[in-house]
Order: sequence, then C-alpha cells, then structure tokens
Amino acid sequence: MTTGPTPALLTRPLLLRFISMVGASLSFFLLLSVVPAYAAERGGGGAAGLATGSLMLATVLGELVTPRLVGRFGYRLTLIAGLFLLGAPALVLTVSGHVAWIVAVCFVRGLGFALTIVAGGALTASLIPDERRGEGLALVGVVSGVPSLVALPLGLWLAGRAGYGPVAVAGGLAALAAIVFVLGLPDRADQADRSERPLGVVRGLRTGALLRPVVVFAATATAAGILVTFLPLAVPSASAGVVAAALFVQTATSTLTRWLAGRHGDRHGSARLVLPGLLLSAAGVLVIAPTTNPIAVITGTALFGAGFGITQNATLTLMYTRVSANSYGTVSALWNLAYDGGMGVGAAGFGITAGLTGYPWAFALTALLMLVAVAPALRDRRITAPSAHPPAPAADPR
Repeated sequence: MTTGPTPALLTRPLLLRFISMVGASLSFFLLLSVVPAYAAERGGGGAAGLATGSLMLATVLGELVTPRLVGRFGYRLTLIAGLFLLGAPALVLTVSGHVAWIVAVCFVRGLGFALTIVAGGALTASLIPDERRGEGLALVGVVSGVPSLVALPLGLWLAGRAGYGPVAVAGGLAALAAIVFVLGLPDRADQADRSERPLGVVRGLRTGALLRPVVVFAATATAAGILVTFLPLAVPSASAGVVAAALFVQTATSTLTRWLAGRHGDRHGSARLVLPGLLLSAAGVLVIAPTTNPIAVITGTALFGAGFGITQNATLTLMYTRVSANSYGTVSALWNLAYDGGMGVGAAGFGITAGLTGYPWAFALTALLMLVAVAPALRDRRITAPSAHPPAPAADPR
C-alpha cells in the first residue's frame, strides 16, 4: 500500500515523449498500406508482399540488436537514430519505382521502426512514476494507438487523391519532426545503475521470470494476428458490416480493459491478471468459430479484445517489475518480439490450417492451442508471491 501524495503522471518530459510517439505512429501507419499498393502498381502482388516482408523482417532483426545499441549509446540517441531511419527513406520512396528500391527503403524503415519502439518504449518507461505504471502504460497505449487507427485508412485515402509522393513525404516528415521533441527529453539510461550488467535478449529469454510472460503474451498476439488477417475472409461477404463492427469492438474493449488492468495493477499488482486475460482471450477466439453467426463473431471479438487488453498491460508491467532500469531496453525488445513474432506466426500458421480444416475448426484449434500458455501462466502465478512492491514503469509505443 502506497502512502503519501500520488506522483503526477503527465509530466513535461512524458508529454514531450507523447508528441514524438504520435509522430512515429503517423509515419509508420500512414505508409503501412500505401507502400504495398505503390509496390503492386510497379511490380504486381509479389512486389507488395516483398515490401511488407522486408519491413517486418528488418523490424524483428532490429528489435534483437536494439538493446545493445541502447547499452552503448543510451535511449535518447538510439531513439533519434530510429526516427531518422524511419523518416528519411520515406522522403525518397518514389524517386524510383523499381521493386529493389522499394524493398530497400522498406528494410531501412523497418530497422528505424525497431529502434523507435524498443528504445522509445524503454525511455518512456523511465518517465512514468513507479506507483502509476499500469495507468501510465494504458495511457501510452491510447496515445500510440489512436494515431495508428486514423493514419492507416487516411494514408490510402490521401494516396488516391494526391498520389503516393505527397503521402510518402508526409510520413517522412512526421518522423523527422518528432526528433525535435526527443532532444528535450532526459536520457534516463545515463542515470541507470551501471554496476549491474544489463540483460541481453538471449539471457532474457533464459530468465524464467521474463520468459513466462513473453510466452503468454505471444499466445494472445498470435490470435490478434489471425483476427486482423482472416476475419474479413472468414465472415461471409454479405456480412462486411459485421467485420467492421467486430474489429471496432475488439479495439474498443482492448483499450478499455488495458486501462482498467493498469489501474487495478497499480493498486493490487498485475500478477493475478495474466491468467484471466489469457483464458478470456482464448474463450473469445472459440466463440468466434461459428463465423456465419454475426452475434457470435461480435461477442467473440469483444471477449478476445477484453482479454488481449488485460494481457498486454499485465505481462509488460510484470516484465518491467522484474528487471533494473538498465535492462528496460531488453524488456521492450522481448515484448515487442512476442507481439510481432506472434502476429506473424499466427497469420501464417492459421492460413495453412484453415486451408485444411475450414475457418470454424481453425478458430477452435487456435483457441485450444492458446491454452498451452496456461502452464507458464500458472507457474508464474504460483512463483510470484504477494508483494508490496509496485510494478515498474512500462510503455508500449504502438
């Protein structure tokens, strides 16, 4: 139980960080669908796949090496480098329509995005008071998520009216402008305890206290990738409005429960929220299985969104709790690897499974496979004793 006045959450450094976060989100999501469309016009559907594949491959590779860069150069400088690599290549995207050029631009931007989300997430974590980490994490999710919801459709709309060039320039300038606000931030990596060697990514994966939340979150992220990719295909085309409503409900419930989980975690700890979040997510996927039933689809996505929001907040909060400040970069990298890797593996595996079984059985099998993560969730719950220590600050830049 915390005594004394509650520390302020919205400090000047955190507000500056929020502005830079919005710039990074706008830059990434404005072009996320625009670049594949541009590539497809120049080289067909295969070129679109290469562009997105290059972006995501570079993101995963960048997430693996960013903790080392943070350890050497600090959070702030690494974040500035990430914003530059995310923004500058976008300015020259349309200089050439050659597929190799587009793929190369996407690869560099993927590296920049990785640096931005890992170093930026760790820096944001250091700016949130320990006593309000869960609430701060929820707020970070909203600040980074709303621009993505707006920018993704806006990019395609603008490209259809103004062309690809102006949209690419706008996306590039959004990231570059964010650098100005990063310059005003403290680099908390300079204040970390250098007497303790920071965890690397490999060592982090060998640490059960970090690996268990990673496995649980990866299981829910796998389902998130499946829903975003396949729900529009699984639901009959005559029910297109149902898909739009379901995805909106999922986002809304996820945002709400992420906030509620954060506030609960600040007061009572987050350890006991992980298993309920996982079970709620799996139940939602199972309810979605009869995809011809609109009520089942919307109800299932609401349940999944609620569980996903809880799991997002609880796992990341716990992971930051279990390391010192100089390992925040590693925690950010591991959590984002679980997010990106889980979504990618889930979409790829579900596509193969659905081709063999059909969508309803594939959703049911997905829910069953998610329950494999119950084992590490239960073990973590048994090992984690009730603690008076509040969870450490955490932040997700998405």
